Amino acid sequence: MRRPAPSRPTSRDVARDAGVSQATVSLVLGGKWRGRVSEATAGRVRDSARELGYRPNQAARSLRLGHTRTALLVVPALTNEFFARVYTGAAAVAAEHDFGVVLYPSPDGTGPARDPFASARAALDGVIASSMASDALRALRGAGLPLVMLDSDPGDGGTAARVNLDIADGMRQVTEHLLALGHRRFVHLASAVDTWTFAVRARALRDVLRAVPDAVVRTVTAPLDVRAGTEAAEAVLEGPGPLPTAIVCDDDILAAGACKAVRRRGLRVPDDLSVTGFDDLALATAVEPELTTVRLPAEQVGRRGMTALLAVLEGRPAERGDLPVHLVPRGSTAVARA
Repeated sequence: MRRPAPSRPTSRDVARDAGVSQATVSLVLGGKWRGRVSEATAGRVRDSARELGYRPNQAARSLRLGHTRTALLVVPALTNEFFARVYTGAAAVAAEHDFGVVLYPSPDGTGPARDPFASARAALDGVIASSMASDALRALRGAGLPLVMLDSDPGDGGTAARVNLDIADGMRQVTEHLLALGHRRFVHLASAVDTWTFAVRARALRDVLRAVPDAVVRTVTAPLDVRAGTEAAEAVLEGPGPLPTAIVCDDDILAAGACKAVRRRGLRVPDDLSVTGFDDLALATAVEPELTTVRLPAEQVGRRGMTALLAVLEGRPAERGDLPVHLVPRGSTAVARA
């Protein structure tokens, strides 16, 4: 005869094994025990749950509490390495708190992003949105869900929390690095995507150069792909007037395109022109020479964003303050030619 399958352990079994009440088990395994249960008791409950192989019934728990323990992460693109790393960070924190993360792309971050569910309120506990235009999340804002914005305009209201990088300081570091190398004729190869993060880069570059009397800058825009960056840089290099000594790019993808354009013109990076990127993607060390760029802690952005959403859901204040970024000097910049 077939033996009956062993019964699944329940919270009552955990309570009995740990010598506590079921309410205490619920508090500990739900992460709400601090200030109500001692550290020793919480550890005993977790040990009992692990030894018994107890797993909470999340479906039943969600129905009972009205929460799904699911967050939506909205990003401009799935193919960009930066946003993949943001997801990795968010998912790591979510897993530590028994949350799931659904990844949803909104092309170019300019939207508007449509609610991917028939009822976002019923399917999600909150939304995290990275590098989006101010009106890209109109539908999701109207769903009444907590919204955490990443890399976005601090003046844009309607958010429960915000996580920003010190983008302006990153561009200041790039510009001051080039000025110290003697560069005075700049081209800003700017992203054609109209979002806060790219506007900040342009403003920071202009602000630094405004204080240098003999510095000049010309801005050209391009979509965020290598081919577009190459074509935009070629148009500059083939145009009238003296050549720039440095091309400052809004990201590493545009910088790779700029390097191609320089080579096609029969020039060399950095001997004839210096080129800088932004983001420090894997691409930055795949090109030759390797790119001088600004390193953005993408995984930390994702971790901070998910942590902020959890704080909001628990009624706690989210951590504040911009995340620092760092210039990474490499082979694509050198002393300006006389």
